[in-house]
Amino acid sequence: MKMNRDEIIKELHQFFQVRELVCGHVFSKWGERSWQFLDTAYLHNLLVIRRDILQLPMTCNHEGAEQRGLRCNRCELVKEKKNAYLSSHILGKAGDFTVKGLTAQEARSRIRNMANLLPYPLRMEGGVSWLHIDTLPQFGIKDKVYEFTV
Repeated sequence: MKMNRDEIIKELHQFFQVRELVCGHVFSKWGERSWQFLDTAYLHNLLVIRRDILQLPMTCNHEGAEQRGLRCNRCELVKEKKNAYLSSHILGKAGDFTVKGLTAQEARSRIRNMANLLPYPLRMEGGVSWLHIDTLPQFGIKDKVYEFTV
């Protein structure tokens, strides 16, 4: 079921604060208004994954891991790039999560098994110890859930 952006953000407040989903630079400048930089399809998928599919606490940015959500031009992971860098993190369409009680592979499996609940196509990074999810459209890919490796 499609929801409007305000409803999605209101429901996400049960599970996340925006400061967990954006880098510290963005939150320091825009505070609660930082939601404006996060893609609606990403937020809706995140809500469904947290509330309906995994039903377990998920952590994005936390002490010692601060660039797992939206990244801005001041973030170290971005500043160190030598070539153009247009990742889904920069575009407000991605997050890297730890799921309490599940390995990243177990979380990816659950999401794939319940893909019919997702309101939008989803990409997941495979072969990593965290759950990367994003809604970056992939040219030529029609799968509801697409797993990629870097």
